[in-house]
Amino acid sequence: MRAIIAVLDSFGIGEAPDAAVFGDQGSNTFCHIAQACADGAADQPGLRQGPLNIPNLLALGLGHAARTAGGTLPAHMILPSTTTGLHGAAAERSKGKDTPSGHWEMMGLPVLFDWGYFPKETPCFPDQLINDLISRANIPGVLGNCHASGTSIIAELGEEHIKTGKPIVYTSADSVFQIAAHETHFGLDRLYELCAIARELVDDYHIGRVIARPFLGEHPDTFERTGNRRDLATPPHAPTLLDISKDHGREVISIGKISDIFAGSGISRSIKAHGNQAVFERLIEQIETASDGSIVFANFVDFDMLYGHRRNVPGYAAALEAFDRQLPALRAALKPGDVMVLSADHGCDPTAEGSDHTREYIPVLAFGPDLGAKDIGIRQSFADIGQSLAHHLGLPPLDAGERFF
Repeated sequence: MRAIIAVLDSFGIGEAPDAAVFGDQGSNTFCHIAQACADGAADQPGLRQGPLNIPNLLALGLGHAARTAGGTLPAHMILPSTTTGLHGAAAERSKGKDTPSGHWEMMGLPVLFDWGYFPKETPCFPDQLINDLISRANIPGVLGNCHASGTSIIAELGEEHIKTGKPIVYTSADSVFQIAAHETHFGLDRLYELCAIARELVDDYHIGRVIARPFLGEHPDTFERTGNRRDLATPPHAPTLLDISKDHGREVISIGKISDIFAGSGISRSIKAHGNQAVFERLIEQIETASDGSIVFANFVDFDMLYGHRRNVPGYAAALEAFDRQLPALRAALKPGDVMVLSADHGCDPTAEGSDHTREYIPVLAFGPDLGAKDIGIRQSFADIGQSLAHHLGLPPLDAGERFF
């Protein structure tokens, strides 16, 4: 028996009970995308058109879970009378709505302390932090120093960056310090070295991640971020399901940015993949070959990075439909005793103001050759996922979470 986790990064299914604390009242990534599709607002010639077409996710109980979370059905969506998996919604206990908090909590480690954040003002970074970064990295200065969307600030400052050699530094509502630099003009290795220095410096400010954001192109119309992103996260503050599994001699295989999110902790093998299609292909390969008792953990980053943050509703809808078309192949690859969980780490409603994550319930869809169908209702923590998988794998119970199978 094995455990496979696929995170549809940012795929929230309804306003969380504490959404108002984050200014996210009314957020609902799934239902608002479905509504836009039903209204024709998500039609885009050559990409997609019509109502959201995700029959395989609905068969697993996604629509039922969304109704449980939000009290209403997605627009014009007819739910199947029976489902083929366990389905429910989970609220987050962690104090932040960032990527590490969501993933760590899924693996049994809620983040019950406050991350450090940078104020929404310009400049947003402390003078001492920037001065130390300039001195230690021997750079001529920095650009940006504000809250910003990554694509927007690269379009705005990319040419000046190429001309001056000053990297672009910015943040968001998450606990992050992001550095954008040109792969060839500035140098990819140099960017990674700069981020490593920044990682040391931001520890004093309790920042969760430093993110390298390399890009190519020569002017705003051609600037494009590449697949060489790198996340330098602080390690989890206590063991997660991944650590426990690895300590028991099991294989823990990460695909995409999972290893970065956990700072490599509990990971026995890390497989890089850029984009949803590449992640899917690597996931199928690992499901076919992973040893008994192993965990395979994948993150489908495009939902968040390309569509949620960029408020691209047609793109998000098309990506959901593409994932749905491939679900039968995932199910067919599972072996007797396997359990697969589809979930998310937060919301990122593409119809909301701004470009930040949204505080939402996440879907919990679990299925496998030997797993039946059941409504598991509202879960009080993402950690219920980890607790359930620990039980499934015969590992010691985690400190957080209640199992649902």
